[in-house]
Amino acid sequence: MRLCRIQQGESVQAAFYFDDHVIPFAAASAAFVEHVGRSADLPQSVDLLAVLPGGSQREAAQMVADWLPTLDESRRAELSLTVDSVQLLVPIPAPKKIFLLAGNYAKHIEEGGGVAAERAETFPYVFMKPPTTTLTNPGEAFRIPQISPNAIDWELELGVVIGRGGRGIKEADALGHVAGYTVINDISDRRFRPNPERKQRDKDGFFDWLHGKWHDGSCPCGPCIADARAVPDPQALAMRLKVDGVLHQDASTAQMIFPVAAVIEFISSFVTLEAGDMISTGTSAGVGNTTDTFLQAGEKIEATIESIGSLVTPVVAE
Repeated sequence: MRLCRIQQGESVQAAFYFDDHVIPFAAASAAFVEHVGRSADLPQSVDLLAVLPGGSQREAAQMVADWLPTLDESRRAELSLTVDSVQLLVPIPAPKKIFLLAGNYAKHIEEGGGVAAERAETFPYVFMKPPTTTLTNPGEAFRIPQISPNAIDWELELGVVIGRGGRGIKEADALGHVAGYTVINDISDRRFRPNPERKQRDKDGFFDWLHGKWHDGSCPCGPCIADARAVPDPQALAMRLKVDGVLHQDASTAQMIFPVAAVIEFISSFVTLEAGDMISTGTSAGVGNTTDTFLQAGEKIEATIESIGSLVTPVVAE
C-alpha cells in the first residue's frame, strides 16, 4: 500500500498512490460502501500516520487498498485522478525532526577521496535539516540560491518515517517502529562559504559543509509513503537518480554501512524518536561533486526508489 497527500484548488486530501494516478480516500470510501455495503471507516483527516503501521485506522486503509484492484477498469477510472491533475504534497507535512546521515555508503565516501570504515569501527554521522523551510513538495521547483549558486548537488536517499516512537530502541526491534518509507533528495551546496573574506578558524570547514545543507527547499520529499509492511526488507531496494534523463546514481540500499534498523537504534539511544520523525539514510556514489557536475536552472531531477516511486524536482534560478 502506497499513500500520498494531494491538493486540488483549496482542497487537501489523502489518497492511494499508483504512480500515474491517485484515488482519494473519500472516493474510495464511497465506492467501498456502494459495492460492499458497509463503511470503510477511512479517516477524514489527511494525517497519513493514522493509516500506516502503528496508526489507529491502518487496517481500514489496508482493507480498502486490497479491495480497489477488484474493481473493473471503468469504475476504477471514475475514481482516479491523474497525477498531472493534482499537486502532490510532502507526505508528512510537519515532522518534528528530520535526521540525515552523512557517509553511509562506502562507494560515496571513496568517490570523494575518503576511506570507508567498517561498521564495527565507527558510528553513524547524523545531522539535521529544518523541516519547515527545507521540505519541498513533489514536482515543486528547487530554487538555486543566489547567495551560492555554483555548486548545488543532488543526493538520492531512502527516507524512513517513524510510526511508533521511543527511546533506547534496539536494532532487533527497530523496524517495528517504522510507519513507512519515502524518497528524499538531500540537495547540498558543496562550496558554501559564508563571508569569503573571513579569518579562517579550525572548524570553519565543518560548518561550511553543515550550512550548505540548509538552503530553503533543499529537502524534496515524496511522492508517497510506502507502507512498511509493503517493504519487508528496506535493505533490498534499487535506487536511481537522473538529471535531464542522464543516469548519475544507480545503487541499492543493500550498500548502506549502517542499515535502517541500526540507524534507528543509534539515534534513539540519545534522542527520543516521535511519530512522524523522518530519517534520511545517506546517499550512494554518483553525486555531481565527483565530476564537477552541478545543478543548473532548467534541469529536472528524477529520483527513484524501488517499491516507493519517483520524486521529480525541477530546478530554477532564485
